Amino acid sequence: MKLFVFDHCPYCIKAMMVAGLKQSDIELVYLQNHDVQARIDKVGANMVPILQKPDGSYMAESLDIAHYLDTQDGQPRLTEARHPEQIAAWIAAARPANSRLVYPRWLMIDLPEFQCQEAKDWFEGNKSAAMAQSFAEAYANSAAHIETMSHLLAELDWLTLPSERNNQLSLDDVNLFPTLRNLTVVKGLSFPPRIRQYTDEVAALTGIALYDHVAV
Repeated sequence: MKLFVFDHCPYCIKAMMVAGLKQSDIELVYLQNHDVQARIDKVGANMVPILQKPDGSYMAESLDIAHYLDTQDGQPRLTEARHPEQIAAWIAAARPANSRLVYPRWLMIDLPEFQCQEAKDWFEGNKSAAMAQSFAEAYANSAAHIETMSHLLAELDWLTLPSERNNQLSLDDVNLFPTLRNLTVVKGLSFPPRIRQYTDEVAALTGIALYDHVAV
């Protein structure tokens, strides 16, 4: 099987988490960010992740892919979500500061989906419009966005660690972890100890690399 992804994409990370957790025999294929046609050719829409199944057919939608990867062997490991509304509300509240922190930084480190200038330009043009400000402005205001995000991270003190539940992951983790993982690219953002431990534990269980070593 092949999983077509962007390394930074939260939806892609959801599928990659389950592939790692299950130790699935999957080849990760990193598409160039601007190559919309490559996505449309596979699933008829501009979306990632995309899974190519053993029969050659394609499927999209991150949680559908996660469910497929988790259940195809008849031994699912993910449990049902217990706090979906709470996590969705936190992600929504964090989105403005999160976007302004991570978007500029994706072009400041070496990511496989930005290996040509056209991919970088396409991403910056689209995301600048979405934020209604330039990457330069967002990055220049990092201190303010880091302060906002620090307060938001402190609100996650209710999380239980995987180590407190027999290293069992749930759909809550699949939905929350991608945002926390991506925030490790922000130099100067300190996670509360418990949230940092949570992030490290989920990363270890799923084989998802963090960005601490290249944080900007």
